[in-house]
Amino acid sequence: MATVQVALWVVALLVVLAILFDFMNGFHDAANSIATVVSTGVLKPAQAVVFAAFFNLVAIFVFHLSVAATVGKGIVHPGIVDVHVVFGALIGAISWNLVTWYYGIPSSSSHALIGGIVGSVIAKAGSGALVAAGIWKTVAFIFVSPLLGFLLGSFMMIIVAWVFHRATPSRVDRWFRRLQLVSAGAYSLGHGGNDAQKTIGIIWMLLIATGHANAEAPPTWTIVACYTAIALGTMFGGWRIVKTMGQKITKLKPVGGFCAETGGALTLFLATALGIPVSTTHTITGAIVGVGSVQRASAVRWGVAGTIVWAWIFTIPASAFVAAIAYWVSLQIF
Repeated sequence: MATVQVALWVVALLVVLAILFDFMNGFHDAANSIATVVSTGVLKPAQAVVFAAFFNLVAIFVFHLSVAATVGKGIVHPGIVDVHVVFGALIGAISWNLVTWYYGIPSSSSHALIGGIVGSVIAKAGSGALVAAGIWKTVAFIFVSPLLGFLLGSFMMIIVAWVFHRATPSRVDRWFRRLQLVSAGAYSLGHGGNDAQKTIGIIWMLLIATGHANAEAPPTWTIVACYTAIALGTMFGGWRIVKTMGQKITKLKPVGGFCAETGGALTLFLATALGIPVSTTHTITGAIVGVGSVQRASAVRWGVAGTIVWAWIFTIPASAFVAAIAYWVSLQIF
């Protein structure tokens, strides 16, 4: 594949912008990892963010780079990507993240990035430049991941209710306050494993296009930088979204938090193994709704859940629109 010679400072600027997005991803999506464990009172907020950040970073040793390969090589046809496409994609994703963070809406950083790539690429070369299989796989999991989270969260709740039906509420609470540390750690591991790789993928895409990396594997420094950035973002936390995820959808007890996090973690592990960039926000929201609905349908605040779903629907088109504008602006700058 032919590469485009561009100034090194432009490449460096875009790498920094990508790492900033990765930090914001952790900051924005920290609620996914810690909302349940904070809202149930198992950990204090400051303890929870350090706990989650640790497992975000440990994920570097656990997961293969399947998701990074999908984003880096499976979304756009070779030869289309350049610095303008990457700039547009990142600006589109960052803009949507800032808007949804400000309003406390748990949207998907992952789909904001995919939407950014789509909008920027279409602005440059039309929809024919996109790899249909990669796009449809990602779009399908907008629906599959929350549904799978819902089913697994519900299933876990039913199993727990059956196993512990003779136990006293205080004993159940005591056990699951401990077990929730395991489930929260597992979910944070899945969060780091899936989300950090998306930024690795876009940096890899940029480096391939500009001749600074090959298509075999991303440079080691990109892997370390992205996992570190998402862990640091999680440590700073997105407190506006914690409240929505932890209390507004449904009231959670430690047993419910354990089931939601376990169902969500299993979904993330599966998606990461298959190389599918999914939304950790969609996944944990589906699992929380599943847990709440097992208790009783009225336990779920469906109006809040509906607002979140509308944000999901608008994420890709909104970030794509901003990305297309940013692409044209970048043509005047670089």
